[in-house]
Amino acid sequence: MLVMSGETTKPAQDQEWAHLIARTAQGDQAALATFYDRTSPQVFGFIYKILNNREAAEEVTLDVYTQVWRQAHTYDETRGAPGAWLMTLARTRAIDRFRAGAAEHGRIESLEAVELFASDDDTPEQDVEGQERRRYVRQALAVLTEEQRQAIALAYFYGLSQSEIAEKLQLPLGTVKTRIRLGMMKLREALAPYEDGLAS
Repeated sequence: MLVMSGETTKPAQDQEWAHLIARTAQGDQAALATFYDRTSPQVFGFIYKILNNREAAEEVTLDVYTQVWRQAHTYDETRGAPGAWLMTLARTRAIDRFRAGAAEHGRIESLEAVELFASDDDTPEQDVEGQERRRYVRQALAVLTEEQRQAIALAYFYGLSQSEIAEKLQLPLGTVKTRIRLGMMKLREALAPYEDGLAS
């Protein structure tokens, strides 16, 4: 995580990082280098967790800080902590690379393998809630058939259209539509008891 332990250190850390981002927005390369030194180990670890490939994770980590350099001026302290902003960039870049690799190699992962995609958590506190939500989702996924899980994964995690899914799986379009529709109905039914927890 990008947050140091202890309640007293977090505000100071956030203030330092926000200051470095502000200086980076003004074209200060030394500030970007310091920000990289402070945060890159955590960013790399997070990206590696998604890609499971060291070389790709290193490339994406560099891409993230290139994006920081270009978009530092868009950071708004009133909308969230600097670490949350940085990890959002990292998550987006990592998922884009993961999906590109999956499409290139025709790889189909289970929903469990890409459960990080479903999390938009910005802070460690929210991450605890996110872990609980993912637990609910994993339990609900167990009620689906493998074919339904596969179709839903391609639609919602890889962003493929139903026609593209039909082509990839070499199935009739109607079959794909049915699998997704029935799968989503089962998911909604299975998640109903956890509605309060998912909405929190």
